[in-house]
Amino acid sequence: MIRCLIIDDEPFARQEVADLLDKHPDFDVLGQCGNAIEALQQINQHKPDLIFVDIQMPRINGMELIAMLNPEQMPRAVFITAFDEYAVKAFDNNAFDYLLKPIDEKRFNQTLDKVRSDMTPQPMENILPNQLAHLPCYIGSKLKVVTTADVEFIVSDVGGIHVHSNKGVSHTQLTLKVLEEKTSLFRCHKQYLLSANAISEIEITDSGAEVTTHTGAKVPVSRRYLKELKQLLGFQ
Repeated sequence: MIRCLIIDDEPFARQEVADLLDKHPDFDVLGQCGNAIEALQQINQHKPDLIFVDIQMPRINGMELIAMLNPEQMPRAVFITAFDEYAVKAFDNNAFDYLLKPIDEKRFNQTLDKVRSDMTPQPMENILPNQLAHLPCYIGSKLKVVTTADVEFIVSDVGGIHVHSNKGVSHTQLTLKVLEEKTSLFRCHKQYLLSANAISEIEITDSGAEVTTHTGAKVPVSRRYLKELKQLLGFQ
């Protein structure tokens, strides 16, 4: 059984894929997601084998969603796109699985046959964004998109990953590893990532340093990262 998620901001488009999959009993639809934040939660929870993901979604698009995933947990991806012929040719040249809207059932079945024969996730480094412009977050039951440039620091504790921006505190299911690799935030402590633009003051301490951000928050800097911080800020 191939366990899959359908990710598209258009309900009718999601249902179209679900109806087509319903004809193939070896594919099990775990759920449908209307945006990237819901999708990230579902992927982390269910760890699907396969995702059908629309590229053109608002705020956080399908490519950005894929870039947020840990490589160790990467599912096989089939892109759904309304791109023009030139863009589709780029997918063909890189041998990526894609479906063009409106979906042709014969083409859909061919894609499923291809997936059945090889469930190995495809390398996507050459098409994914290197940096994330937005972070998928939540506050209680409310979903929230935080602009990366607004983030002051991010901290990990037993309660999760907490994103502190100049507009308040929210939470994300992204790991510190992904956030460190995909944003301009730098590690200043094993539990903290910090934005250089957020630094107002630095006080040297016995254990390293303590940064005060522009909003008045205090962020610890471990001794092992202090030299790197000084170099980043232009100090010798």
